[in-house]
Amino acid sequence: MMRFLVIEGNIGAGKTTLSKMLAKEYNAKLILEQFADNPFLPKFYDNQERYSFPLELSFLADRYNQIKHELLNLDLFHSFLVADYYFAKSSIFAQNTLKDDEYHLFRQIFDMVFDSVPKPDLYVYLHANTNQLLRNIEKRGRSYEQNIQPGYLEKIQNGYFTFFKQNLTFPILVIDTTGIDFVNNYQHYRLIKEAVFNSDYKLGINRLILK
Repeated sequence: MMRFLVIEGNIGAGKTTLSKMLAKEYNAKLILEQFADNPFLPKFYDNQERYSFPLELSFLADRYNQIKHELLNLDLFHSFLVADYYFAKSSIFAQNTLKDDEYHLFRQIFDMVFDSVPKPDLYVYLHANTNQLLRNIEKRGRSYEQNIQPGYLEKIQNGYFTFFKQNLTFPILVIDTTGIDFVNNYQHYRLIKEAVFNSDYKLGINRLILK
């Protein structure tokens, strides 16, 4: 029985859009990352070296508090919970933005709370190539994202896959969505739905290429 579903992906992968679509269709409680309210994010994209540590700490606290609160308060009116991020995202991004000494301190704080965070029944990662991510980022038009470089997206992607290889506590479904348009093509959306809800997956990494 699905109780907690995570939809993740790199910047511009479409994780929030897919989370909203699934939540609406299946009457799931929706958790969206509140990044737009973070005062450090625009500053970070202008000056990563100065603002990376306060940004990552603030995300760490926000993600922990939101996930714990929402899962503890899952009501009878929703069939399950779907989130467009998971708590481990904090460590993945921090590893690529913080200096070594800052990341060491950050990781100590992260490790103290990670085991107490509920684990998803299924973690779905939408994988798209860098060119597609950049097109999606440009299309949605957030001004503070327009200077994101391909190398940064590749580092984030590598961080996700390093995390996947180290995790055996819940099933991870990596779906290759390069060339897939699940927003405007219902057949593509249906294929993703069937992959998420109609299959059982082993703990650790499971891979799927949609055709």
